[in-house]
Amino acid sequence: MTKHKIYKMSFASVYPHYVTKAEKKGRTKSEVDEQLAQTRDFSRE
Repeated sequence: MTKHKIYKMSFASVYPHYVTKAEKKGRTKSEVDEQLAQTRDFSRE
């Protein structure tokens, strides 16, 4: 069975696309970062 392309992509290459999509929907980069931190259970402090 072949792996999907998404499994070969690094997060660094996908992140700008998350930010662009969020900005199109009226969100900010900091909101994207906050959501990703919550998703990953990661805190900047």
